[in-house]
Amino acid sequence: MLDTLSSALSLLGSFDHRLFDIVGMSLRVSLSALLIGGLIGLPMGAWLAVASFPGRGALIVCLNALMGLPSVVVGVLVYLALSRSGPFGSYGLLFSPLAMIVAQSVLVVPLIAAVSRQIVEEAWKEYAPEFVLIGIARPQAVLLLLADCRFALSVALLAGLGRAMSEVGAVMIVGGNIDGYTRVMTTAIALETSKGDLALSIALGLVLMVIILGLNAAAHFVRCWAVRRYG
Repeated sequence: MLDTLSSALSLLGSFDHRLFDIVGMSLRVSLSALLIGGLIGLPMGAWLAVASFPGRGALIVCLNALMGLPSVVVGVLVYLALSRSGPFGSYGLLFSPLAMIVAQSVLVVPLIAAVSRQIVEEAWKEYAPEFVLIGIARPQAVLLLLADCRFALSVALLAGLGRAMSEVGAVMIVGGNIDGYTRVMTTAIALETSKGDLALSIALGLVLMVIILGLNAAAHFVRCWAVRRYG
């Protein structure tokens, strides 16, 4: 055990190019999916928070249920859509980083939207009387609430990034875990563990934990700073 841990630390200390290539691919794919998820999920959640229409409750229930969508199911659906016989097969995206971004985006959009709705809905209850009084339309209210809740919404984005970076099944199915092309930290950890290369698995696991902890610490710092500055 100690020898394996020592080997893992040696890989990190020597800046092993294979290890950091995998880390770089993970960050590119997950951050791209987070960007797409934020652009879609944040306004979707804010709109649901302020909107009033028949079936809104059922839509919220469905959105909350999609937060637990199994990643392998998403992987299979995206695989079918991008395969040669699928509607997007002609683009040749299967087993590429773009296919992995699509799969991760499908996973993080419901999560970001659901968390955003809960956060913005609390602010909407507080500001709704004032907005109605001065005649602010719902679309404008969505933008104002997103701006006002921007620091709290970092929790939604952080949750989305955590979901994307820890995901295995979908990216394995649509990316193929191709060495040097579509291999990311989670798929590499699964593969190397099955091969018995525990040093690389542990090194990747340590990097993954440091990234997640660092992001959480950064989000906590931003929230604390916002509370002190804006109350």
